[in-house]
Amino acid sequence: MAGRGVLIRLHRLSKRFIGDRQGVGAIEFAILFPILVMLYIGAFEITIGLSISKRASRAAGTITDIVTQQKSVTKSWLADMPSVANAVFVPYGSTDLTVKVTGIALDGTATPKVAWSWAQDGSRPYAVNSAATVPTEMRKANTFLVRTELSIPYKLFLFAPNLVPNNSTITISRSYFYLPRASDTVTCGDC
Repeated sequence: MAGRGVLIRLHRLSKRFIGDRQGVGAIEFAILFPILVMLYIGAFEITIGLSISKRASRAAGTITDIVTQQKSVTKSWLADMPSVANAVFVPYGSTDLTVKVTGIALDGTATPKVAWSWAQDGSRPYAVNSAATVPTEMRKANTFLVRTELSIPYKLFLFAPNLVPNNSTITISRSYFYLPRASDTVTCGDC
């Protein structure tokens, strides 16, 4: 009989627990909270990454536009171009930003060759008269193009630190080609 009384009490207690809905919201919140935080951080990460990407495009285009407005440039003049890019990246940091500017001459057969090149470390990244890569739609005989190549590393902020190592870096690179505007070519005597 005593065993039956225990079973009756357990049955009543279990009915009470089954009918009790207090705390369900807290349990659901505890289950959903990590997912919501990851979604928020992921949206933040994507927004910052897209902003950096857009600024990389804008910086490369701005540098190319400035260079194509000149008849001639020098290494010392080109040395200010990373400052132009840095100004575009404000308020984001632009450490480890790399910039290369190249003058490309296309001959009568529309074959692109490097006329001059400059990198922000003062070197010549491409040999004079070496083959250059130009999009097919820009290959016009007897023309001159200025190409700017810009790349910047973007360190992932917080996205999935346990799934992706926190030292993950994406390199965002952009290239722009413009025709000279002040003359037929842009020369660089010391590049």
